Amino acid sequence: MGRGYIVEDVVEEYLSKLCSQQVYPVTGLLIGQSSVQRDFVVMAARTPQNEEPTGAGKSVDKDWVSEHARQVSRMLPGGLSVLGVFIISDTDAKDMLTTLRQLVFAVENLISSERLWNPADDDVTDCVTLHVNPKTRKTVCRTFDIKDSKSMAKPADWKYQSGVCSAWVTLSCWLNVDMLVPIPDSRISTDSIDKCLKEGLKVWAHQIESGLCLIDGKKMPENSELTAGQKRNVRQVYTAQLLITPDVQRLADVVQPCGGSVSIRGVIHSKAFLHSNKPKAKLAEKLLKRDVVSTVTTRVQMLLEELLTRDEGSRNKQQTEQLCLPRRIFCPAKMTGPLCVCDYQFSDESLSEITDRLKEMLDIDAAEDDLDTRQEITAEVIESDDTTEPIVETVDVEPKKNNYIGVAMATAVALLATAASMLYLSDV
Repeated sequence: MGRGYIVEDVVEEYLSKLCSQQVYPVTGLLIGQSSVQRDFVVMAARTPQNEEPTGAGKSVDKDWVSEHARQVSRMLPGGLSVLGVFIISDTDAKDMLTTLRQLVFAVENLISSERLWNPADDDVTDCVTLHVNPKTRKTVCRTFDIKDSKSMAKPADWKYQSGVCSAWVTLSCWLNVDMLVPIPDSRISTDSIDKCLKEGLKVWAHQIESGLCLIDGKKMPENSELTAGQKRNVRQVYTAQLLITPDVQRLADVVQPCGGSVSIRGVIHSKAFLHSNKPKAKLAEKLLKRDVVSTVTTRVQMLLEELLTRDEGSRNKQQTEQLCLPRRIFCPAKMTGPLCVCDYQFSDESLSEITDRLKEMLDIDAAEDDLDTRQEITAEVIESDDTTEPIVETVDVEPKKNNYIGVAMATAVALLATAASMLYLSDV
């Protein structure tokens, strides 16, 4: 027997609405949570229309769908992920199988290329594909094991149900982030910073994964049920703390020539959601830690993408540049219940731009009043002398002439915290 998917009934309504369109095929993403026991699909989001002509006619643009999935993946808090793809087409389901297979592998490959956390042994590697005939409304659900390049399609059970999201567990956490990434080359370019930051973030991500997680102030046994003794179908909200111990490295491992450094600092807000089917502490900890790593990585990557659009020559004329990292903003998802999605707002962006992106990427009609902007404050560049303790989340690139990063420097400042962020780019 194949995997079983419990699907929120709003997904059925959404797909039915898309079936009423006259232009096919329509592609999109299926969003939810996988577990060893069962999978939950809570949202579907159609692929935005590509304004640039591709000359592909009615064929599916694999790269366009994959890029949409990458952007959506960044907008999902802990516990929610892109589980697979759907296609609405009057072509026979068997004839669309190859297209769906190519889509689901392309989507997973692009999304996984941005992940810095390590896969777990109990991670589900099956991704779902759904074919919907717009005339008969018949659905055909299959899965592929995306860790096996030769994987064949397996049948899966697709069952709609109401109230799937009504009583999920919410786990929230505020975390101080403080990391320093040395830039060995004295000529700092966006590409070199990107490579160095990725390596530095991997080290930090390992510290997060190995950190101690307290839920409501207690270290819970891995297999203990979070909601044990609680009333069923009642929303449960928990607060978590992550206690991080920096990796101990030998002097020879960390000494290197340094042309500059990138400092990421601040306080981030992280969320994770767990299905209400006897959620375990081990899963809660894993999903929260992954959200912490993902939200920091996403912000840094977004800032680097912003830098790539700038003129390299004019930027290098300055010895030091301060740039604000975006803050995280949450928005309720389509269905009833505690689930939400998120987006990231740069200091020069308005809330209307956030609602526009939510509509484009997730097909969510959100008003500005629906947005939760309270969890993180807008970043500000604050001038201060060396004796003043920094109070904003920052990414600093500081000049280090004829210097070497050693054990003492390995503990120096590098934050993405206080719900505000800046980037300092400096040449030596």
